[in-house]
Amino acid sequence: MRLRSKRETTDGAGSAAHAQAYAQPPCAVELRGVTRRYGRARGTVHAVRGIDLALPHGSFTAVMGPSGSGKSTFLQCAAGLDRPTSGVVRLGGTEITSLSENKLTALRRTRLGFVFQHFNLLPSLTVEQNVLLPLRLAGRRPDRRRAAEVLGQVGLGEYTRRRPGEMSGGQQQRVALARALVTAPDVIFADEPTGALDTTTAAEVLGLLRHAVDHLRATVVMVTHDPAAAAWADRVLFLADGVLADSLEREGGHGTPAAAERIAARMTALTAPRAAAGAPAGTPHTTDRVAA
Repeated sequence: MRLRSKRETTDGAGSAAHAQAYAQPPCAVELRGVTRRYGRARGTVHAVRGIDLALPHGSFTAVMGPSGSGKSTFLQCAAGLDRPTSGVVRLGGTEITSLSENKLTALRRTRLGFVFQHFNLLPSLTVEQNVLLPLRLAGRRPDRRRAAEVLGQVGLGEYTRRRPGEMSGGQQQRVALARALVTAPDVIFADEPTGALDTTTAAEVLGLLRHAVDHLRATVVMVTHDPAAAAWADRVLFLADGVLADSLEREGGHGTPAAAERIAARMTALTAPRAAAGAPAGTPHTTDRVAA
């Protein structure tokens, strides 16, 4: 980064505006007025009803909500896997809603990482080959040193020649995380990454996601139904009826029982009938903090 002189930063309004933009990089993920509808007329389903959200670089955000709340649709729109009906999505300052399908595919392959519940590894490939797959799909030369680096980061440096079928579920999810990290993506989108894992293994995977944020400056957006998983995040967003209904920000340590209990209590409040309290489902709450 080049340090600019005082004259450069104060010479005219245009230079001042440029200096401000230079000092404040764009958010990692930004949604403005995003809606997503399916079907027509009486059969229309409003999966997402106008979301405004900005997530900073180097943050870990968990997204929760009752079944049918729109959290999967939110993730798909934010990651460029589905196009919103209206609104704008930006990733690292790049508006993706107007990109052609070819450019959108190229962006996903080079600037985004994905971790899914069921790993999505190719059984015929070795661990190293699975990790290098995003580079091959992006038309880049496979870098075995880079593969070794990310596999070392997830504790699988000695497993390069294994195949997925020879590994436990937790080890396979570690491979999937290494594959997500190999391109040094702007954002890692994780969809129920611990849903197929036992409690101990899930905590190990969540610890690796936390490490990616804290030490590798990754940005993680994770959809989960598990309050214990959400407790590892910096911030928990709650969706209800397609709108952001609530949020909690973490205080104290990561993944603590107290934080998980607080998140579970808020989820219970969202899923319980709220009409008795005089507020329809989806009415926003004020932001609170996750007690640790």
